[in-house]
Amino acid sequence: MMDFNEYQKRAVSTAVYPNVNTGTLEAIMYCALGLCGEAGEIAEKVKKLYRDSGGKITEEFKAALLKELGDPLWYIAAMGNEVGFDLQQIAQTNVDKLSSRKERGVLGGSGDNR
Repeated sequence: MMDFNEYQKRAVSTAVYPNVNTGTLEAIMYCALGLCGEAGEIAEKVKKLYRDSGGKITEEFKAALLKELGDPLWYIAAMGNEVGFDLQQIAQTNVDKLSSRKERGVLGGSGDNR
């Protein structure tokens, strides 16, 4: 089983996009747009699950979803690489943020700095 940082190294070794590994706006923008597109593909799969099969989650659906869930992760790894963050740092920062919100009773609501 590989860890986050090993995944990131392997993932970014497959990166082919404008200004890859430069940390420029163009490289970051490419990753951000790719992330949005891949998240949209996941949303489409779930929408079609709801529309076409009444929400019945089959093994076929789960297999297709598993393949799609890695794509946003790839773009997060690539964007993190562009700005100098490793996936372990990204994951830990997220868990710390969520834990703090839970402890303070502000998991619900809105705003970045709650």
